Amino acid sequence: MDLLEYKCPNCGGAIGFDPAKQELLCPYCDSVISVEALKSMDEELQRAQENQPIDWGYEGEQWREGEQAGMVVYSCNSCSGEIIGDETLGATTCPFCGNAVVMTSKFAGTLRPDVVIPFKTSKKEALAALEKHYVGKRLLPRVFKDRNHLDEIKGVYVPFWLFDVDANAQIDYHATTVRFWSDSDYNYTETSVYRAYREGTIGFNRVPVDGSEAMDDTLMEAIEPFEMQEAVDFQTAYLAGYFANKYDVDAEQSVERANERIKNSTESAFAETVQGYDTVAARNTNIQLQSGGICYALLPVWLLGTSWQGNKYTFAMNGQTGKFVGDLPLDKAAYKSWFLKIFGITTAVLLAASQIIVTFL
Repeated sequence: MDLLEYKCPNCGGAIGFDPAKQELLCPYCDSVISVEALKSMDEELQRAQENQPIDWGYEGEQWREGEQAGMVVYSCNSCSGEIIGDETLGATTCPFCGNAVVMTSKFAGTLRPDVVIPFKTSKKEALAALEKHYVGKRLLPRVFKDRNHLDEIKGVYVPFWLFDVDANAQIDYHATTVRFWSDSDYNYTETSVYRAYREGTIGFNRVPVDGSEAMDDTLMEAIEPFEMQEAVDFQTAYLAGYFANKYDVDAEQSVERANERIKNSTESAFAETVQGYDTVAARNTNIQLQSGGICYALLPVWLLGTSWQGNKYTFAMNGQTGKFVGDLPLDKAAYKSWFLKIFGITTAVLLAASQIIVTFL
């Protein structure tokens, strides 16, 4: 099996990439190893070939059709323990000896990422962000924070396709202005109708689209933006100590999602230039997209999973910027009380207003 393992050259202990130092750190002897020093591993990666799945059958009973689909077994070079994962698993930690390993074939040849954004936030910071996420949530059940169970927290390099696109747009808008005035006899309303036309080109650089079926696209888009100017050339050393997957949604499959995002952004950008009107509506829209290139990237994401009362809740944090998102449970009793309180206040205000009008008349 083509596995790369990361061991300290001084004591032999397992090392991992440290977001604070932006280098590899040995937790046993405190040695710091530069990413540049491990470039030889990337040369080996260039020569790596696709792994062949191990035969999962055993004497006495064979796997049924479909049971092996997507399953791959690797053998740790240090302890010989078996690492079981799906076909997209690219980097992980041996569950037996703790060594960080990279499945080289998952990033070999045309599968090799062009760039990677290294983690800048730690697991400790991700946990702190989860605690902060609870603060100020009035409709969160009071016992959730204390009784929910943290199932897992892991740093994952998620595969993304980055698209460079020029959008040429011609958009025709229907706009209006409304003027009101009164005299002693009548109230007047004047509506003026205008045609506004906008034409131009907008360039989009490195628009990200999630390349993993396992990741929720909405969740991944919610933790954007990533600061793409901090992306560096891919090296396997950045993966040490983290999980990483290769893409299972290819660039061609991701084009439609990228085009949708770019067209929506183009429409929003052009609409912001139509100002000074009371209403604006696009009447005719023509947007032509011209591809400027595609880049394959691994972007850092912290994934946290909690469970409470039989339900699972997933949270995600941008491993570069620290932006945190995720849904929380709703205290139905608190929501009902809050709704009735707001409804009662609104009713009281309306009644008071009606009494003032009656008194005035």
